[in-house]
Amino acid sequence: MVRGRLRSRQTVVDDPGRVGNGRRMRPDEARGFVAGNHRAVLITRRPGGGLQTSPVLVGVDDEGKVVISTREGASKTRNLRRAPRAVLCVLSDDFFGPWIRIEGTAEIVSLPEAMEGLVDYYRGISGEHPDWDEYRRAMQDQQRVLVRVSIDAAGPDRAG
Repeated sequence: MVRGRLRSRQTVVDDPGRVGNGRRMRPDEARGFVAGNHRAVLITRRPGGGLQTSPVLVGVDDEGKVVISTREGASKTRNLRRAPRAVLCVLSDDFFGPWIRIEGTAEIVSLPEAMEGLVDYYRGISGEHPDWDEYRRAMQDQQRVLVRVSIDAAGPDRAG
């Protein structure tokens, strides 16, 4: 058996476009990172107290909340309705590149109130849809909700 150490690639903060260096981040720094990095893992609490993880795409809404689209009946939705604390690990496209952790409180917005937020979510991540009427029908058919997460804390709060 070969033994070795995993090496972490630490991020430099002298460049305002990069994060890390073992410090807490201001919410506006976290928003800026999420605006350019949409892949994340959402962590919620299951009814028995265990952790549930979900890969998600994230964006930032006009009020500075991190937003996620999911289905009304998804485990993450049920978990957040019961216990609204959420943790997100937001990753850059380079898996071993910069990443941040966001902790916050989730709010679930259901249809029909969620529709314009879902449109904004799509636009913010993917740009214009070729047929917005089709998109809106799909959101209704899939019973989509918009999850809005406050940024109560962000980091990494230590390197390595």
